Amino acid sequence: MNRTPMTRSGHEKLSAEMTRLKTVDRPAIIEAIAEARAHGDLSENAEYHAAREQQGWIEGRIKELDAILSSAEIIDVSALEGPIKFGATVTVRDESNAREATYQIVSEAESDPRNGRLNMKAPLAAALIGHNAGDTVEFESPRGTKNFTIIEVNYT
Repeated sequence: MNRTPMTRSGHEKLSAEMTRLKTVDRPAIIEAIAEARAHGDLSENAEYHAAREQQGWIEGRIKELDAILSSAEIIDVSALEGPIKFGATVTVRDESNAREATYQIVSEAESDPRNGRLNMKAPLAAALIGHNAGDTVEFESPRGTKNFTIIEVNYT
């Protein structure tokens, strides 16, 4: 089985989501289905159909999280050092506008670009991997070729 690297915080967040789905959301939707059934004719019962659709989504997400968590290999990021790799928190400067941004390179499952968590397979993250502070990297973004200078690399 292929193991997928994951940060401890990412693993904890996904585990908490799984727990909530199983202990709160699943029982609530089962109750909503039972209540909608009590209203009679199911063929024209919008509440019933919406609840069943939501139940399908919940069950699918539980299966997805189970697969992700069962193949996760938790990496102790604080024990890492050296060139940029999975788990690194990197501060970069966009050379086209001098804006700085900080990103942590994480697995696909814990990726959240709006909150500074880049999928390790994303173009910017892939370009950063293997480089050090002070290096300038070039990569193809959806908006064209970009150049970023690496300001700082942390493993915390």
